[in-house]
Parts: sequence; C-alpha cells; structure tokens
Amino acid sequence: MRLLAIRRLYKITKVVIKYRLDDLLFDITILPFGVRIFKNLLPWRWFRRKPLALSRGDRIRLALEELGPVFIKFGQMLSTRQDLIPPDIALALSSLQDNVPPFPADQSIELIERQLGMKVSEAFSQFDIEPLASASIAQVHTARLQTGEEVVVKVVRPNLKPIIQQDISWLYYCAQVAEYVNYDARRMHLMEVITDYEKTINDELDLQREGANLSQLRRNFENSDLLYVPKVYWPLCRQQVLVMERIYGIAVNNVTQLNAHNVDLKALAERGVEIFFTQVLRDSFFHADMHPGNIMVDPTNPEYPRYIAIDGGIVGSLTPEDQDYVARNVFYFFKRDYRRVAQLHIDSGWVPPNTKVNELEDAIRSVCEPIFERPLKDISFGFVLMRLFQIARRFNMEVQPQLVLLQKTLLNIEGLGRQLYPDLDLWTTAKPYLERWMKQRVGVKRIFADFRSQVEQMPHIAKMARNIIEQQNRKIKLQQKNPPKKKKDSVLLRLLGVLLIVGGVSLTITEGSSLEHWPNYLMLAVGIYLIIRRS
Repeated sequence: MRLLAIRRLYKITKVVIKYRLDDLLFDITILPFGVRIFKNLLPWRWFRRKPLALSRGDRIRLALEELGPVFIKFGQMLSTRQDLIPPDIALALSSLQDNVPPFPADQSIELIERQLGMKVSEAFSQFDIEPLASASIAQVHTARLQTGEEVVVKVVRPNLKPIIQQDISWLYYCAQVAEYVNYDARRMHLMEVITDYEKTINDELDLQREGANLSQLRRNFENSDLLYVPKVYWPLCRQQVLVMERIYGIAVNNVTQLNAHNVDLKALAERGVEIFFTQVLRDSFFHADMHPGNIMVDPTNPEYPRYIAIDGGIVGSLTPEDQDYVARNVFYFFKRDYRRVAQLHIDSGWVPPNTKVNELEDAIRSVCEPIFERPLKDISFGFVLMRLFQIARRFNMEVQPQLVLLQKTLLNIEGLGRQLYPDLDLWTTAKPYLERWMKQRVGVKRIFADFRSQVEQMPHIAKMARNIIEQQNRKIKLQQKNPPKKKKDSVLLRLLGVLLIVGGVSLTITEGSSLEHWPNYLMLAVGIYLIIRRS
C-alpha cells in the first residue's frame, strides 16, 4: 500500500473517531457475527467516550469539511439525493462550504506554460499573479491577451488527480463496509452514488469539457437578452487550462447591489424561471450548477436584467423521451390533473406497471394540492421533493439518475428566487412556457420534423432489411432447401405485417391516439396491407 493511501487512511480514521461516525454506522439492533467481533476489536471503543452535543447531520458535515475538497464535494452532491438519505442529514449537508485557500502562483504559471508550450508572457500581455478566486478543483487568474481582450485563466490544482483517485477508492471501501453492516446504507445505494460522483468530479478535471459546455450554452442563447455566456478562447485552452472572456456583473445573491442599480427583482426572478424552462424544454441542455458563485447579473438594462453564467463544469441533458415525460408531468401538475401525472409515471416505467392509478393519484394530490396559489416564500421545494420521494419509496418508484441534476437545479432556482423576489408566483410564471411547448409538440412544424426524421432513417432501415434477407438466403442455401421463393417471401411478409399491426396497436394504446403519434397509424396501415395483399 502506497504511503499516500496509508496517510489518507490515518486521516479518515482520525476524523471517524473524532466525530463518532462509527457509532452511526453500528447503531442498529442486529449486526452480523463477524461485524460484532470487528466492532469490539476497535481500540478506541474500549474506553468510555463523552457524548457529542451535535446532531448526526452536523457530525457528518463537520467530518466531510475536515477531510477536504473531495469529501466536501461528495457531501454537496449527496445533499441533493433526498430520495436516498434522511431529511435531517440532507439539510445539514446542504450547508457544506467549499472554502479552499489558493495554491502558489508559481505553480499556476508552471502548469500554464507546460500545457500551452509557451511562456506566460508570450500568451498574455498581462497576467495577474494574485488569483481572483479559488475553489477545490481550480483557481482563476485575470489576464489580458496580446490582442487586448480581458480574460480569465482557470487552472486545475496541481497533483490533484492522484489525491482524488485515492479518496474515491476509500469512499468506495467505506461504502462497501456500510452496505454490508447497515440496511439503510444498502437502501441508499451508496456504491451507485459514488460511481455517479466519480464521473462528475473527473469531468470537472477536464477543462476542455467545461469549455465545450460553455460554447454550447453560448450558441443556445446567442443574441438573447436572457442569458449571456462568456466566449471561450480555444487556441489557449487545454485539459488543465481554460481561457475565457472576462465579464463584469453583480453576484445574483447581492440584493443590496442589485437594488443600488435599480434592478427589477421581480423581472429578474421571472427571467430565471424562463431561462430554466427554455434550457429544459427547448434545448434539453441545462446549466446544472446554478449556485450564486456561478451566476451573475448584468445591470445595464435594469428593467430587463440579463443573467451571466460563468461556470460550465456541470451541465445536464435529457433524452427526447425524458424531456417529453418531464414536460408533460409538469404541465399536468400545473393543471392539477393528478390522474394524468400518475398515468405518465406508469407509462414511463418509473413505477411498476401493476401500480393502481387511483392510489398513486391520491398520494400525489396530497403532496401537491396544498402548495398551489401560494407565493414562493411560503413553498419549500425541498419539503415537497422529500414528500414525493417518500411516495416514491411507497410505490417502489425507481430513482431516475438522469433527473437528479434537474432536481438539483430546481432546488438552486428555488433558493435564488426566494432571495430575489419571495412573492414570485412560480405557477403563473411557468405556465405560458409549458403551454407553448405543448402546442409546439402537436403543431405542423413538429409533425413535419418527425416525418423528416422518419424519412432520414429509411436508408438505414432498408439496409437492415436487405441484410436480414441476405442472411436468410445464405441460411437457406446452407440447409439446401429450395422452397418456392414467392411462397417463402409471402409468409415472411405476412409475418412482418402481423408484427407491424401488433406494434402499432401497442404504441397507440400506451402513447394515445393524438395526431402527433401518426407513425403508429402508418405501422398499422402497412401491416394490414402486407397481410391482405395477394401472393
């Protein structure tokens, strides 16, 4: 075992003892025999220890803060999984602070020069040694290009990857132990959570990926007065160095400064909602780390203030199917059509197919109905989500990993909206965007786009069909069978017709009979034709 691993193990053990995390782990009535022996062999448990005047959530939070950036970011991510952890622990973890001192400027310069293959003085006419900001993954310096543009240079912390890999290895080990001895830990699927976290933090280490995310967001909101995304200077970007346009604005949570610039806070809050639904419903690509440190406001036009996104390390995307189900769920939720919401959950496979629609409808209504027609200051999405997750467990609803970032983003927006304009009517603000999206789903343009997509797939389908026929012909030759080709083809075509009819009927039943599902009718028509055609 390497020295770094031994040192980290010592540090982790020391923190576990300090905050009595082993008591939380072993605090169950029945333990396997081997675990009981192991528990009694731990030396620090041989002596009486003073009880801690801290809640279990605070003990876990303080332990993660002491263990450093990797564990802090893991705790921050875990705080969004209220479907997995108890509410009191989630609340404590949500207050984790990522305050990390900057690393020496000479290390920044050395890494930049190694990555770019040139001196800092060649790449920039001016480079500020004092960092503008510092976080767990990277720190930022201001600079000026040789062509005169003001930029910020983001640099990954040196020698970070080995530490992250080692910490994640210990996280996996701790999760394995916890799942072995504790039922609640198994229900939380800690191993899966750590796997998701490992992917997220490794993605954040690749600044070229962040640059690509920012470029995509910038294209999506090009010439928009809602959101501005800084330009990325790709010739000077590498995996550990990101150079982008420097922008000036007011931190979105600095209400005092916003008021000093006469910014319309109601309009600002409403525009935040519009940006969220535009990203989710129009683009299926959304900024998933919208905390105040990453969002600023351009006060140039105070009546129509514009948001500025300055960090693209974490983004989310939805498949067309997930986007469709999310939008329909939210739309029928706003219309208080809880039966349709329940049916959509069953149709999407989020709950078992044998779930009783009326029972799920009643459960959803009991959570959602009390929060309508109330301002944002009187609503807690965190509480609503917690209740919904309790319902999810009751109905064996599967956690949808692709929607976790969407949930995290929604909670961030709730926090920002509560600070900016607590009297915001979220339902009235969001409803027009959802209704517009629903109309577009069944409009002529959408039907034409679906038709064009189907036509574009025709060559691929034809090629697959030709390959299948050729394989069948080769098989027939190998078996030395020579039935009349016409008759054989007729049987195959009729069989294909039956399959098309079955598929068309099934899709019509599950998806509905609206005009937007016209491909289902086409399948039925072709299937009927193949069956009744003459041989």
